[in-house]
Parts: sequence; structure tokens; C-alpha cells
Amino acid sequence: MAQSTKTPLIRISKRPAVPTKTKALVYAAAILLALVVCGLVTTLMTGLDPIAVYATMINGAFGTTRRIWVLLQDMAMLLCVSLALAPAFRMKFWNLGGEGQVLMGCFACASCMLLLGDSLPNAALILVSLVASVVAGAVWGLVPAFFKARFNTNETLFTLMMNYVATQIVAYFVILWENPKGSGKIGMINQSSQAGWLPVIADSKYLLNIIVVAAITVLMYVYMRYSKHGFELAVVGESVDTARYAGINTSRVIVRTMLLSGAVCGIAGFLLVAGTNHTLTTTVSGGLGFTAVMVAWLAKFNPFGMIASSFLIVFMECGASEISTTFSLNQSFSDILTGIILFFIIGSEFFITYQLHFRGQTKAAQEATAGKEA
Repeated sequence: MAQSTKTPLIRISKRPAVPTKTKALVYAAAILLALVVCGLVTTLMTGLDPIAVYATMINGAFGTTRRIWVLLQDMAMLLCVSLALAPAFRMKFWNLGGEGQVLMGCFACASCMLLLGDSLPNAALILVSLVASVVAGAVWGLVPAFFKARFNTNETLFTLMMNYVATQIVAYFVILWENPKGSGKIGMINQSSQAGWLPVIADSKYLLNIIVVAAITVLMYVYMRYSKHGFELAVVGESVDTARYAGINTSRVIVRTMLLSGAVCGIAGFLLVAGTNHTLTTTVSGGLGFTAVMVAWLAKFNPFGMIASSFLIVFMECGASEISTTFSLNQSFSDILTGIILFFIIGSEFFITYQLHFRGQTKAAQEATAGKEA
């Protein structure tokens, strides 16, 4: 007696390629639905007018010229680290060490400013600091890449642990160089001479950082989209065996890509110290290395797409902070709203990638197919 196969109530299948316009509509619908849910949560939990809350978020990001510059600066730094992680992620090398690589770039820049600030002209000091930051970040990316290529170690755990090593190195030297003694911090480096500080352009200390990151965005897009190296890392990401069959040296690609990833993280560290904060702490990177993972993933590792995703993240952070201040709410409520919006955006990825088939629809489709064949 033949056994009949029971059709599942819901079946999931991979959706064919979705046009960019359709993706944009899905994301817009997800954000709109998230705002509706956030409004309901706001009303139920606080009794506040959700429209007023959203207006406060916009004001927190764009309310003054200074807030706009801060938004653009924070967005540029997050984008820079996201760009650094994108080539490694495209290769399916899960580099979770961006935080440590940025921190080592910050450490190298601060070291040059502290140790060479009195002996080099400012232009030479800036150049030396940049080179040192790039090298420090690249070396911090090279270590896990070498062990992955040579011994096939787990890059996720390796790069994650490198973050803690970088943090402890910085903590040691912060105590060693603390100023004043006993304060546990370095303070503003070369505040009187401003040796090693990046120049101010158009009365904004953030503009140069933004210009540099914009240039990196274009270069990274060209590198990943049109260069031979970009093609090779994409092939390695699709299949290591296929890459080897095609004659690609996968070990070399892994090492080269992580050198690039770490170097760009080093540039981000240089910009944070020489261009923005002018100091060194264990938290100077502000978690950029971890947030950048989400930014890069949301944009599907497209450098120009990361502009939008980094803007979204920074806008919500700025708006959430303003909500806490204006309505005397703790930061946890702001984080709830941010989490809801991100949940809907990430959840929309499912409906872009997959489609649902229900049992009734499946039977109807089979009957229609049988009718056509008859």
C-alpha cells in the first residue's frame, strides 16, 4: 500500500532575485510598521504623544548646526569601520575584531602624538601618526588571518579575543601615561601645541574626517566591484574549493584582505584620535567595531548601501538620547524603541530572501499546472 506524502501547512522557499525597487519598498514598509508599533508602545508605557516623541528624535539629530555636524561625524566613523569589515565579510571571513583593530590604530596615533609631538613638525607628525595607525590596525588584522590561512583556526573567536588583548594594552599605557598622575586617564593630548591634530576646514573639525571617509567609500566600492582582488575575495566567499580549482591562492587572499580590513580600521582610529577626540581611552572607539557588523550586514556589504544603514543607526542613537533628556526617560526606553525599529528592518530581510507557501496555495498551483499539461 503506497503511503501518501503529507503536504506541510507552510513551506519556505528561496525567493528569486528581487529588484532594488521592491527591496526599497519592503524596507520602507518595515520602517513604517516599526514606527506604528513604537507609537503604540510609547503610548501604553509612558502616555506620551508618539508624534511628539518622533519630533524630538528628529530635533535631536537635526535641531542645530552642531547636532548635524555631530551626526555626520558619528556616521562617518561608523561608515569607515563598516567599510573596513565589508571585504572580510564578503569573503565570509567573520572579522569581529574591528573594535580591537580600531583601538590599536588609536593607540598608535596617540603614541606618536605623545612621544614625537615635540620633535617633529606638525605635518610630518600627522603623516607618521597615519602610517603608524595603518600599520597597527593591519598587524592586528594579520594575526588572525595568518592562523586562519595556516591552521584553519576559528576566525570568529580569534578576532573577538584580539579585542580584549587590544583593550588591555591600551589600559596599560593609559595608566603609564596618565596625566595628571593618579587620574587614570591621559587627558587631552598636546592641548596647548595641538601637535598631531588634524587641521580644521571651513570652521569644522569634523569636515576633514567626513571627506576622508567619503573618499574611502568610493575607493572601497571600486576595489570590491571592479578590481581583480575584489573578484577573488568574492569567489573565495562563494566557495573555497571553487577558488582553488580556479587557481586562486586562498591563503594569500585571506591574508591580503585582512591586512586591508585592519588598515582601514587603523585609519578610523587615526581619525578618532587626531581629528576628533585628541585623547586615548579604552572606550575611545565607542563600540564601533561591533555596531559596524550590523551596518555592513544590513547593506549586504555594499559600500554605498552602508551610507544609508550607518545613517539610520546614528540617527536613532542621536534621537534616542534626545528623547531621554527631553522627557526624563531613562536610556532603556530609548533602547527599546531603537530595538523595535531594528527588529523590523532585520525581519524584513526574511521576506526579501524567502517566500511562504501555504498548503492551499500549493494544491491550487499543482492543479493549475496539471490542467495546463492536460
